[in-house]
Amino acid sequence: MKEFNYKINGAPYRVIVNNADGSIVDLEVNGTPYKVELGKKETKPLSKIRKQAITTPTPQTTTTPLVTRPKESAGKNTIQSPLPGIILDIRCNVGDVVKKGQTIMILEAMKMENNILSNANGKIAEILIQKGDSVLEGAELVIIE
Repeated sequence: MKEFNYKINGAPYRVIVNNADGSIVDLEVNGTPYKVELGKKETKPLSKIRKQAITTPTPQTTTTPLVTRPKESAGKNTIQSPLPGIILDIRCNVGDVVKKGQTIMILEAMKMENNILSNANGKIAEILIQKGDSVLEGAELVIIE
């Protein structure tokens, strides 16, 4: 015999389990006897765990590069926003010649000013945003030829 005390929606319940035989349980709730028939548990078959075969990597030759970089297009180069923020200042104009690493605009993100740098030498072909614009991460800002 097991005794349990429950409080459901503020009302106290005293449950005494007298007998439990398989799927039928004799119990008392606040002195009232009940016979409860338990439902059958559905057992799901265990799925088989497949072990992955461990493959050893093939050795690289000295002529095969370990890291490959995408080939830069000979035409236009797009500078994208590295994180979401607001454009505070644009330090270039269409037609300006810029060098790699030169600051072309300032982006405020998370209360910090971030310099957006040119990633190539070239001429500013198009400025796709304006001062004060909110931009998302990956938004195209400037096109350099």
